[in-house]
Amino acid sequence: MSEQHAAVKRSALVVGALGVVYGDIGTSPLYAFREAFIEEAHVLTVDRINVYGVCSLAFWALVMIISLKYLFFVMKADNHGEGGILALTSLVMQRKGSVVKAGLLVSLGVFGTALLYGDGIITPAISVLSAVEGLNEVSTSFERWIIPIAVAILIGLFSVQKRGTGAVGRVFGPIMIVWFTVIALLGLRHIVHAPEVIQSINPVWAVRFFEHESMKAFLALGSIFLVVTGGEALYADMGHFGRKPITVGWYCLVLPALLLNYWGQGAFLLENPELVEQRFFFLMAPAALKLPLVILATMATIIASQALISGVFSLTQQAVQLDYLPRIRIDHTSHHHSGQIYVPLVNWALMVACVGLVIGFQTSSNLAAAYGIAVTMTMAITTLVFFRVLTDRWHWARWKAFAVCVPMLVVELGFLGANIPKIPHGGWFALGIGALLMVQMSTWRRGRQLVAARIKRGERPINEVLDGHTDIKKVNGTGVFLFKDLGMAPPALINNLHHNKVLHKTTLIVSVETADEPRIDPAERAEVTKVEPGVFQVLITYGFMEDPDVPAALAALDELGLTFDPHDVTYFIGRESVVAGKAPGMNPALEHLFVWLNRGADSAVRFFNLPDEQVFEVGSRVEI
Repeated sequence: MSEQHAAVKRSALVVGALGVVYGDIGTSPLYAFREAFIEEAHVLTVDRINVYGVCSLAFWALVMIISLKYLFFVMKADNHGEGGILALTSLVMQRKGSVVKAGLLVSLGVFGTALLYGDGIITPAISVLSAVEGLNEVSTSFERWIIPIAVAILIGLFSVQKRGTGAVGRVFGPIMIVWFTVIALLGLRHIVHAPEVIQSINPVWAVRFFEHESMKAFLALGSIFLVVTGGEALYADMGHFGRKPITVGWYCLVLPALLLNYWGQGAFLLENPELVEQRFFFLMAPAALKLPLVILATMATIIASQALISGVFSLTQQAVQLDYLPRIRIDHTSHHHSGQIYVPLVNWALMVACVGLVIGFQTSSNLAAAYGIAVTMTMAITTLVFFRVLTDRWHWARWKAFAVCVPMLVVELGFLGANIPKIPHGGWFALGIGALLMVQMSTWRRGRQLVAARIKRGERPINEVLDGHTDIKKVNGTGVFLFKDLGMAPPALINNLHHNKVLHKTTLIVSVETADEPRIDPAERAEVTKVEPGVFQVLITYGFMEDPDVPAALAALDELGLTFDPHDVTYFIGRESVVAGKAPGMNPALEHLFVWLNRGADSAVRFFNLPDEQVFEVGSRVEI
């Protein structure tokens, strides 16, 4: 019975993964093939060499980037089950302390993370808009309703995110199974009339394509790349469902359906070259099925957006825990899978940005110009960071790591080069969002380091402080002082001794640390050091995908010989009032940005899950 239950659970994860992870890449057939032929910068003639060449490049892009790079290699470099470029980057950082082994690569990893936020804005907008535009193929009377319908769908999509990716995946998964089945059948319908299109598997056709059209073929790579957008989100979403369900879904359904549809589009174009300017994906269906196909496509693109949204949620949590973003509210939406989360602030910010993009760009073709540049850069950065993981963590020989990574990087740099001309036509948006977030993330991290350094200047060793107060009165209860630097005396403790001349019978100086791995074994959560009778230092460690819960961690200390009443605990925390000053270390403009970010950060009380009625805050002024 347990085996049956496990099998059902695995199947549910596969279905859920189809509904969350593969939405983005699964809806690329709506626009990718068409854009490869009609984009203004590289309009291609519909002939056998060009069609077969585009089909060949689409096939090998899916195989090399998704099947080989992500599923076979990169997803094996998970950080204890968690994926995404920030989790990968943490693998090249030292396990303890703030010293970074590969400073440049870490910076690149953070920039790649920032770029994914830009992608998370564009993906829902272009996906939903491209599907709703299919209504024009049903009737021209729908034209003025395209934008309002797309906006309404986006608002509805972001409104359901609070239910969690697990619940969303259970609803979306069956729809995506239908979607992949339909696009496979659509492709087969036209392949049977021109089965020779499958010859495009031969990479010779890609070579002939470049010989035939030269510069146009190279520029077309920017549109052909759209067939693999969603690959990085696939990796970022790994923590929601696990590697195996994602892999099973890809090989059993997603990849065959995508290939059949792209080959079918190629066959359709060769039969109907005059229809290349139209949204021929919908014309591949019988006339009576056009409207149902548009409805299904719209539902699929809603789901496509989910891949990036949930991926951005995961990246945000990782960034907060690794101190690249201020503390913000993060809700766990599953009692069984810790990777399923919801971030309200990010959710609503994405919604506003997506709606703004739809209104601003008006058509999916205009948005296609903004799409791709951020993803290609992130993928290339992932390959660079993965190379370091191969050599430093897996201890591969450099020649072996080069043999794996160089072919990937060559392909991705080719796609990146083809996307660069898109920058003036919309690509600037994703890069601008990425640059802004990069500045914000680096400013926050640097500012936190400066604040810590300023506080540390006035620190005194805990033993020295205690030895200097011989007239201390012990009071009942437990005092918990949250302070980062163990071995030193917290300012709140010093003030308490100086002004009140009292110390709790049980005094705990608690430091909460975030490891560079997603989760920590509860048995290894806490480390206790005795300072003197009644005074202890406690180091509590959490993974970057865990929510700190200090009271729960302290309640487990009885196994280490510390017992106390959790209702008789007073938590002392410092609240720094950070102000911009003339002290060296940071650009004045960035100082003001950090001060603003610090004011908006979630309170330590909420972040550490402290009971409000048992918290005593001690304020201090810090100038940076």
